[in-house]
Amino acid sequence: MLAAPLLLLLLFVPVRPSSAAQLPNQGQAKDVPIATNGQPFPWDRMRLPKTVYPLHYDLTIHPNLTTLDFTGVARILLDVHEDTSMVVLHAKQMQVSNVLLLAPEGVRPLRVLEYPPFHQLALLSDSVLTKGRRYEVQLEFAANLSDSFHGFYKSSYRTKNGEVRVLASTQFEATFARGAFPCFDEPAFKANFTIRIIREPRHISISNMPKLKTVELPGDLLEDHFDTTVKMSTYLVAYIVSDFLSVSKTTQHGVKISVYAVPEKIDQTAFALDAAVKLLDFYDDYFDIPYPLPKQDLAAIPDFQSGAMENWGLTTYRETGLLFDPNKSSASDKLGLVKVIAHELAHQWFGNLVTMEWWNDLWLNEGFAKFMEYISLDITYPELQVDDFFLGKCFEAMEVDSLSSSHPVSTHVENPTQIQEMFDDVSYDKGACILNMLRDFLTPEAFEIGIIRYLKRYSYQNTVNSHLWESLTNKWFSGDELDVRAIMDTWTLQEGFPLVTVEVRGREVRLSQERYLKTDDPSLTEGFLWQIPLTYMTSASNTIHRFLLKTKTDVLYLPEKVDWVKFNVDMSGYYMVHYAGEGWNSIIKLLQHNHTALTSNDRASLIQNVFQLVSVGKVRLDTALELSLYLSRETEIMAVTQGFGELVPLYKLMEKRDMAALENQMKGYIVDLFRGLIDRQEWTDSGSVSERVLRSYLLLFGCVRNYPPCVTKATQLFNKWRESDGNMSLPVDVTMAVFVIGARTPEGWDFLFEKYRSSLQMSVKSRLKSAMAVTPLQDKLKWMMEQSLHGEVMKTQDLPDVIVSVSRNPRGYKLAWDFFRANWHTLIKKFDLGSHTISYMVTGVTSQYSTREMLIEVRSFFGSLTEETGSEMRCIRQAYETIEDNIRWMDTNLPLLQGWLDKRSRRDVHEDL
Repeated sequence: MLAAPLLLLLLFVPVRPSSAAQLPNQGQAKDVPIATNGQPFPWDRMRLPKTVYPLHYDLTIHPNLTTLDFTGVARILLDVHEDTSMVVLHAKQMQVSNVLLLAPEGVRPLRVLEYPPFHQLALLSDSVLTKGRRYEVQLEFAANLSDSFHGFYKSSYRTKNGEVRVLASTQFEATFARGAFPCFDEPAFKANFTIRIIREPRHISISNMPKLKTVELPGDLLEDHFDTTVKMSTYLVAYIVSDFLSVSKTTQHGVKISVYAVPEKIDQTAFALDAAVKLLDFYDDYFDIPYPLPKQDLAAIPDFQSGAMENWGLTTYRETGLLFDPNKSSASDKLGLVKVIAHELAHQWFGNLVTMEWWNDLWLNEGFAKFMEYISLDITYPELQVDDFFLGKCFEAMEVDSLSSSHPVSTHVENPTQIQEMFDDVSYDKGACILNMLRDFLTPEAFEIGIIRYLKRYSYQNTVNSHLWESLTNKWFSGDELDVRAIMDTWTLQEGFPLVTVEVRGREVRLSQERYLKTDDPSLTEGFLWQIPLTYMTSASNTIHRFLLKTKTDVLYLPEKVDWVKFNVDMSGYYMVHYAGEGWNSIIKLLQHNHTALTSNDRASLIQNVFQLVSVGKVRLDTALELSLYLSRETEIMAVTQGFGELVPLYKLMEKRDMAALENQMKGYIVDLFRGLIDRQEWTDSGSVSERVLRSYLLLFGCVRNYPPCVTKATQLFNKWRESDGNMSLPVDVTMAVFVIGARTPEGWDFLFEKYRSSLQMSVKSRLKSAMAVTPLQDKLKWMMEQSLHGEVMKTQDLPDVIVSVSRNPRGYKLAWDFFRANWHTLIKKFDLGSHTISYMVTGVTSQYSTREMLIEVRSFFGSLTEETGSEMRCIRQAYETIEDNIRWMDTNLPLLQGWLDKRSRRDVHEDL
């Protein structure tokens, strides 16, 4: 599964994110659990017993898109591993009836007990089910289509003529299959599924496997029969009933690929279809394991909470993740789209073919899929320059991982809320970054051999962390065998990451490691030790040297004295570096005189490291600001955006306080720093993908910051575009800058909204929506949030982005906080407790507060919640920590910032004279 994209990447430096019948924290009921009928429930754990395993499900599902409910029958073939007289499985918010045991001796009814806190049913038999034998149970069930974004849920869209059409789609990861049919809803209970869908003739149905036949039923109904799936986990089952159209092609390996979308948008599917064909062929060859299904469908769902979902043979996406108009979509839309498809198709092997045994190792699915996005696109779409964007993922992960509320990549989880919380930057981005570090350390060739070995060895099975490390330990690879598990356990079984301090004294390099942690409690950094694959280069040689730091401290010897040394080359390692003594000064000198002696990734990592070290008191703010001066000569995207990423948050904190003078001085400094680069941007769509993404970023920044040349040009273009009633073709790369200027007046905003309402291009809609949220007009901001909650004109799936955008807007942050609190209970019902979406809103809305008053207000709101309404969520602890860190930062550094900016403006005046 892919988290929904951050549409406002450009406007405001993104803050990193860290259900009905909510569950207790422990995996065991406190007392004897009592079933709904008052009798004792015979099982007291949240995890299912391992006495029986499902082998095969026969499922018939009949959704009614008029009454918005569904009925069904499940026949489950069971393999009994231990004598038992009960079968415990999952069902959530459904009526289950007519439960039968189909045994060799005949058919007999089973007694059913229900325990909703654990979403469990117990089927009780009068006679013992014997170990080693197989039995079938049959259950009839009925439920409403969910009005959230998970389970078997209702989605809808509006046609050009204003007609609302309804469809039904599934989203079962992580624990929502149990809301669609009774099942053993844990990833290790893999089985085969034979699915039949009953529908009206005006709809089609699709599922994981190809359709074998359609049978006519009484009452003008049709029943589609699908082929039996391969052995797989319940969370990967999928089916859709809709009026979608499709386009198809076949891969070189003979797999039929189809893209499905609503009829009016089917002409925006060609690019995704070609990308899917290319990427599936790539993975087929790279993993040396043929894709095991005859087809792969990609469906664009009008209402979708995350970014996409890897259901085997039927991947589902947000419309923005799959639809592409070559004339209206931007370079970053194209990059985003192929990354999402690459991610979901990588899962067909990592996750679907080989699945983690339990959600504690979710990173084995998600870290790998995130990592493979970059590996696959580097080869299949070299022109997208995907490497320019990988480092950003590691910085995002570090943001969350530097808090004491972070968690190890592999973490104990029990209940659905805790499971949902695993879908965060640590599982995805940190997972990808430590895999990248390991690949760099082992060599890409050895790494690929190990991955293929892992996939072949565990096909159709479930794995834990250690299985991967064993597969990557090459007996023949090197003389003294590397203990991959010993190295990687230090990265996956403890939270956080190391800060390596480097001090050069002549030829001697002294190294020490500690945990990097934004806290004023030093006891929290004790007891952490990593095995760190260090890389470094020096002024004396371009060779990349390697060294495995296993101890708290160590010493390296250089062959000769050097002017500078740079550790963590290209930042391929997941750690930060502090250059003690004269170290930072020699790096600042190098950047000011010859910054291209280091790669763009090296420069980006130095910017990130130095500013993050200010937060923990290792480096003075004026040292970091002196380093930032070199950015006036920087042209590469990763280093430029990281410069913005460290400097912009400083004034974003001030915008939420009453300190206009210093805030404007800081904004002025950043505009001055990048003025030359902004002035060189053409208002066209020319150049490479990285150049185009950077152009959008810079022009947008210039307009938001009222840089006169940008505002003048954008105003001219907006007026022309508006006079043409939106028919004039604007260069795609400059549209955000133009729309943001247009959104400043009520008339301009209303015009943008009109275009938003009538547009069928998803990427255009998302840019219009982002720009509208930057308006200074408070009534419009409030209206946007209300409309998104309502979900008719602006989709509710977009509400999280709207709330977070409004909270970043200096005129809207109080509105966003008030709206967020007032609608909390609706939000957790719609988006689900523990979900990435909820944590994105919690951290997004609060992350720019830096006053004790706001900390008290935030604590008082979240403190008033109960466990059922989210009080135990990790993102709330992250929010407190971030605000405390902001307060500490402001207390320590504001006088330094003021002094440095004053000194600099005096220096500039002196130079002008």
